[in-house]
Amino acid sequence: MPHGPATGTIRLVMGERIEGHGGDLVAETLKTHGVDRLFTLSGGHIFPIYDGMHRRGMRIVDTRHEQAAAFAAEAHGKLARTAGVCALTAGPGVTNGMSAITSAFFNGSPMLVLGGRAPELRWGQGSLQEMDHVPLVRTVTKLAETVFDTATMADRTDAAFRAASAPHRGPVFLDFPMDALFSRADVELPGPFFTTMELSFQGDERAAVAALEAAERPVLMIGSDVWANRAEKSAVSLAERQRIPTFMNGMGRGILPADHELAFSAARGAAFGRADLVIVVGTALDFRLGFGSFGDAKVMHIVDHPSVLAKHVDLTAGIAMVKGSLSVPLDWLADAAPRERGDWIGELRRAETDKRAGFEAELRDDRSPLHPARVYGELRARLPRDAVVVCDGGDFASYAGRFVDVYEPGGWLDPGPYGCLGTAPGYALASGLLYPDRQIVVLLGDGAAGFGMGDWDTLVRFGVNVTMVCGNNG
Repeated sequence: MPHGPATGTIRLVMGERIEGHGGDLVAETLKTHGVDRLFTLSGGHIFPIYDGMHRRGMRIVDTRHEQAAAFAAEAHGKLARTAGVCALTAGPGVTNGMSAITSAFFNGSPMLVLGGRAPELRWGQGSLQEMDHVPLVRTVTKLAETVFDTATMADRTDAAFRAASAPHRGPVFLDFPMDALFSRADVELPGPFFTTMELSFQGDERAAVAALEAAERPVLMIGSDVWANRAEKSAVSLAERQRIPTFMNGMGRGILPADHELAFSAARGAAFGRADLVIVVGTALDFRLGFGSFGDAKVMHIVDHPSVLAKHVDLTAGIAMVKGSLSVPLDWLADAAPRERGDWIGELRRAETDKRAGFEAELRDDRSPLHPARVYGELRARLPRDAVVVCDGGDFASYAGRFVDVYEPGGWLDPGPYGCLGTAPGYALASGLLYPDRQIVVLLGDGAAGFGMGDWDTLVRFGVNVTMVCGNNG
């Protein structure tokens, strides 16, 4: 079956030489990767990193709590699709960022965390905030290490940034002993990289195509990794060319606008209950998708790395990319022999329409105390199509997922499968800085509100255009 090659291995050439302290080496390396901002709360262990970034005109976004800085880095990674970077001072700075690091691990968000560390010269003697962070963060990162040698800081920062941004994406952690970070070195920087065109995957391409060609009632589920892999055009092409009703979750929401003829949300129960094939791309077969149980339907799982392919489901076809983008298997499927599926689309459109009609009474409910759905009824009439909706909470956020439609990619940020509260200040901060001309709306549960109210000041200081709505059922 014809298909083009996909991006694969990289070849490095060396760059220019630089002499400076460890912070200069870290900052210059980040700059070569296009990093222009750092989220942080000031701490003495990492002052050289600030110095290096400031001297290069890179923006330092200072928060009131490390939790907000780390969640902002995670959100930047989600939205920009390249690693967001935060710097956390030693000890409590790193532990305050642990929830965001763990969230990024579960969400597959590219994120580089730079940690301070007590000086090696005095290690074991009781220095301020002396803690070995690596054992703590190792289980929820792709890579975690201490860089002891100033001369290797550029190389290790380069490797860490690449690791965070490569499928399957996730957080990477480096910390630097304070004395090494303040020390100087003369090094040759890692240079630009060149991408060769290679393709490697695990799975049976022919079985996947045959399963789709045989399906009368297929359903497509698009997840966050489709967006992260920049495969959204291929996903839309698959849906449209094969005429497949499509659902979306996480960062996949908005890849098909909510008013697209093949976009569905409310009819999920009807679709999964009647489908004969469910194609899940770029998201886990976890609790959000009934752990991959869809009645009598066959299940196809397509992921960007073998480590995230479902092992608890009997898959009709499982495709895991080793080298190459998710666009490759999506294009295979789009090229399959098409079938007429108008009756199936019509059946689900009727189910969608009926379900949404049932929502209307709740969305217009004028009782007192206020029914929570009424909030979303008011919002739906006022949200711009390109709004960025940030959900932070439990029930209040869950209701938002039912009622709020998304029309553009990057328009929806929720905590994801880790379900951590306190994401909103950092998520809103990163969203507003990336999209200064888009309306940012935070839907905040009353419990979540208590996790980061100090960083509303950060949003004001950086001029983020944000509207906050708090649902108080306490």
